[in-house]
Amino acid sequence: MKDEHIQTVRDFNRFFAELLGLLDKTYLKSAYSLAEARVLRELYILPNQTANSIQTTLSLDKGYLSRILESFEKKKLITRKKSDEDGRALLLNLTTLGKREFLKIDSATNKQVEKTFVNLTEKEYQLVIKSMTTIKTILDKN
Repeated sequence: MKDEHIQTVRDFNRFFAELLGLLDKTYLKSAYSLAEARVLRELYILPNQTANSIQTTLSLDKGYLSRILESFEKKKLITRKKSDEDGRALLLNLTTLGKREFLKIDSATNKQVEKTFVNLTEKEYQLVIKSMTTIKTILDKN
């Protein structure tokens, strides 16, 4: 890969991270980091997961995920219970409070996306969506 292409990719990554506020201490002015928001999302979408399955899905460091889960448990956002099938496995689930917190973040995320696209023409909007889909399709092969 040419150096200029590497710089173009890196420049786009910096632009996009700034556009989405990914370098802010918390995600979308919530009480959570981006990684914490992603863990909440995973547990909302697929209840009864183990820490190992979340770690694999999100490619998070085991210690970092453990600290996130401990924090969530103290804040009463999650529960842990032993699996009926495998007594060694702890199944994680969002509490009612955890679900509410995720839904707040999800709503803020949707508003952020709408705000990002609000000044685009229909043609520009369609081009961006098509480009995103193309990039994801191509890079997802790796």
